[in-house]
Amino acid sequence: MIIVDTALKRRLEDNDPLRVGLVGAGFMGRGVALQIEQFVPAMKVVALANRDAGRGLDAYRLAGVEDAEVVDTVDAVNEMIDAGRRPVVTDPALMASAMGVDVILDATSDVEWSAYVTMAAIDFQKHIVTMNSDMDATVGPILKVKADKAGIVYTNTDGDQPGSIMNLYRFVDSVGYNPVMAGNIKGFQNEYRTPDTQKEFAAKFGLSPRMATTFADGTKMSMENAVVANATGFKVGKRGMYGPTCDHVDEAIDLFPMDQLLEHGLVDYLLGAKPGPGVFVLGYSEHPVRQTYMRYFKLGEGPLYCFYTPYHLAHLEAPLTAARAALLGDTAVVPLGAPVCEVVTIAKKDMEAGEVLDGVGGYTAYGQIENAETAVAEDALLMGLCDGCRLVNAVAKDQLIRKADVEPPEGRLAHRLRTEQDAHFGAT
Repeated sequence: MIIVDTALKRRLEDNDPLRVGLVGAGFMGRGVALQIEQFVPAMKVVALANRDAGRGLDAYRLAGVEDAEVVDTVDAVNEMIDAGRRPVVTDPALMASAMGVDVILDATSDVEWSAYVTMAAIDFQKHIVTMNSDMDATVGPILKVKADKAGIVYTNTDGDQPGSIMNLYRFVDSVGYNPVMAGNIKGFQNEYRTPDTQKEFAAKFGLSPRMATTFADGTKMSMENAVVANATGFKVGKRGMYGPTCDHVDEAIDLFPMDQLLEHGLVDYLLGAKPGPGVFVLGYSEHPVRQTYMRYFKLGEGPLYCFYTPYHLAHLEAPLTAARAALLGDTAVVPLGAPVCEVVTIAKKDMEAGEVLDGVGGYTAYGQIENAETAVAEDALLMGLCDGCRLVNAVAKDQLIRKADVEPPEGRLAHRLRTEQDAHFGAT
């Protein structure tokens, strides 16, 4: 953070603000635009892409920008940026190809659309910061490979749980405590929630009902923890994680199997713990002198110690990830290589052959994190790829849906990327 704010101050002093191309004008996209335009003077949202151009204009107005205009050519985007005005486009590729954009920040939530945004950024060699953990958990490893070849940064973001966890993970590791667990703190979970049950909550905060559903049914947390697993090498102790209930995050040191923590590390979560909705990392050290110091610091007897952050501030911190990527070449969260964990598809209800799955945050399925080798062995359909799949077999409520149980839709970019990813890493 100190390095990032120093780098941004230099850009402000040089009157050379970092030029961000923002994709998405939903709940998070509007927040990011407001944050950058009003509170980060060394950055500018120089262009905005959204499938509904009118919502893009609204996002700019909410951020205090009145000179935005909808355009549909690269030349027009470049001309407006050069003139200090703000173009809005419906195709993110127009923005990615523009000369006046330094970094793309993807604040969308749809896996297919986000994959298109990311590929456009890679094709035009623009650093890409994604807030879409569903996409990252599904095809992030192959996108990282492609970004490396293009010489750009691909990263998930600070502020959402993966970035907040990884910042804490890096701190714990840097002070010499071996990280053995990374986790979320969650207040509520019910796998059978739907857009109907979450409609009132969504309206209260300006979310889409589907987004509110993926928070409530546990899919989003599984996606986020899969991103962390792929960035750390940690696994899950069982499908869906343990998720014990407790009063305070400090209790985590006694709630997970020590053999699994020490063998391969775990990603998991606590339910109902304070302070929520934060994140935590368990660090391990048997050094006797260090244990004396940790008792002095009121962190317990050891050898496990709980480090936590009591909040995550998605739209406030995402711009800092863009600065890390573009100014310092640093990443918040990236896959190490092949997937370590996947998010598999579980039926929310009994369904007959012929029914169509409606994806993340819908009525038909929820996602649960699983170790990658188990997901492959069980032929699991990935939650990030289930949208639009037609069942060819009946499935029961809470049953794992296999790839053999569905007929996938044709022509999907995310499916092609996943096929390429499996071939690249030798998955079967």
